[in-house]
Amino acid sequence: MKKKVLFLCTHNSCRSQMAEGLVNHDLGDRFAAFSAGTEATRVNPLAIRVLAELGIDISHHHSKTFDQFADQRFDYVITLCGSANEQCPIFFGGVQRVHIGFDDPSQLLGSPEEVLPEFRRVRDEIRRILTDYLIGGVEP
Repeated sequence: MKKKVLFLCTHNSCRSQMAEGLVNHDLGDRFAAFSAGTEATRVNPLAIRVLAELGIDISHHHSKTFDQFADQRFDYVITLCGSANEQCPIFFGGVQRVHIGFDDPSQLLGSPEEVLPEFRRVRDEIRRILTDYLIGGVEP
């Protein structure tokens, strides 16, 4: 049976969406990944774009709040930003709750071409660190 992991960040628009897409793509044989935020907004178009560069389609994803998962149990609840870490409810009952913070590329100012390198850097960091943690138990 696949382990369930929930990724949380503030707006469920960038980091948590990328984490969900990456884990379902790379580790989908072992994990079922979901994402949510403390607020629902929209999925960042540049997050969609940098995952598409890897052949991962998250264009059908939508931003959700964590209360939509209140009645579910997760093996891992992973917060990806400080705000979500502080606001994460205790009712998830995840076997393991951990905070693994990543920079927020959606906060950068500039044209898409100017900020895309940072989106790619964060995408690659999320992929590497979460894979190491979920598969190898390597603490971030």
